[in-house]
Amino acid sequence: MLKYKKKLLTAVLTAAMTISMVATTASANTHWQYWTDGGGTVNATNGAGGNYSVNWYNTGNFVIGKGWATGSPYRTINYNAGVWQPSGNGYLTLYGWTRNALIEYYVVDSWGTYRPTGTYKGSVYSDGGMYDLYQTTRYNSPSIDGTQTFQQYWSVRQSKRPTGNNVSITFNNHVNAWSNAGMHLGYNWSYQVMATEGYQSSGSSNVTVW
Repeated sequence: MLKYKKKLLTAVLTAAMTISMVATTASANTHWQYWTDGGGTVNATNGAGGNYSVNWYNTGNFVIGKGWATGSPYRTINYNAGVWQPSGNGYLTLYGWTRNALIEYYVVDSWGTYRPTGTYKGSVYSDGGMYDLYQTTRYNSPSIDGTQTFQQYWSVRQSKRPTGNNVSITFNNHVNAWSNAGMHLGYNWSYQVMATEGYQSSGSSNVTVW
């Protein structure tokens, strides 16, 4: 009986260690997203774990971030923007894509000189702040599937979120608000990252996501 209990305990501990390893791997945030149209200077560093940093100068357009290779409508994204200093147009944003339908989506927590807007679809309160919902259309523009015409869904915080602290984005709150406004994401999920985007600007950021 004692030997059986020892074997059972060993099996339980082994299973727990396996589950722990899987959970650690799933939350490692190893997906590194880097895109630039080639304008200006963009120096990005893919740091350890969920950390990355970007310094940019007189750029065209770029999106750099870290997160998950496959997005989820149910994920809570935690991050700390230790540095967020855009000079000009830049977004600190949860960013990703779906297919079927092809949708580019943003949950913007802070920005530079330009606060993104579009066709107003309502608002939602989430994670300590109010976000305005917008929808825009991009015509014959770069996408994850080449040059396409597609919809963009936006949740933009009404005031810039303070940086330098551990904060969260409960993404499902935004997904539900978009859906209630008739803005339905696609069925197939591409990557989902906490991103720095810049457009014709300069600046620096250092972000850790988990």
